[in-house]
Amino acid sequence: MKILSMLPWADWLAMLSFFGLWVGYAWFARVRGKRDQSLIATTNMYRQKWMLQTTARDPRMLDGLITQNLSQTPAFFSSTSIIIIGGLFALLGTTDKAAELVREIPFAQPTPILVFEFKVLVLVGIFVYAFFRFSWSMRQYTFVALVIGGMPPPEEFDSGRLDRHQVAERAGRLVGAAAETFNDGLRAYYFSFAAMAWFFSPLALLIGTALVVLILYGREFRSDVLQVLRD
Repeated sequence: MKILSMLPWADWLAMLSFFGLWVGYAWFARVRGKRDQSLIATTNMYRQKWMLQTTARDPRMLDGLITQNLSQTPAFFSSTSIIIIGGLFALLGTTDKAAELVREIPFAQPTPILVFEFKVLVLVGIFVYAFFRFSWSMRQYTFVALVIGGMPPPEEFDSGRLDRHQVAERAGRLVGAAAETFNDGLRAYYFSFAAMAWFFSPLALLIGTALVVLILYGREFRSDVLQVLRD
């Protein structure tokens, strides 16, 4: 409880603003993305088309390879998150040297050791959250592989016994859920860079958070890649 009294009000305000902007932007991107077709919403349309093509293929080796390749990225980030968490816990054992190094930076604000350790623990929490999102995305891709493997042969769709669009729509939603979960973890990595600015000053945290939000907004709603996908 000592940290509650040692952390200045400016740091509390910056930390609340940081998490408020993170949660607020995630909500904004999800709600507006459905209306204005964000990058994730646009790529979800391609995922639906992919699953529709999958119902017409036999065998579905290509779809299995695509799913495997997609699952490798969250697997990589999941492993990386564990390494980063281990490095941050190792940093807690050398906070004296780390805090001294930060103090030597001209524009850095002097920080007590206990407050410095608290900031490191906030970073640990961010990467723990990222690990759970990446690992869940990885598992969801295994479910996608199961759904593809369990699809009936194209002849059953052609005969009219099964609704091709219904099966493709369900599988597409599952792929989209895996992609959105991965996007949550990746967003946590972006905000972790803003959180590192907190070691210098609360103002640096606010500026870093605002820059991350602007970068994410530009990539998800105003990027050249989005325009190409829409065209």
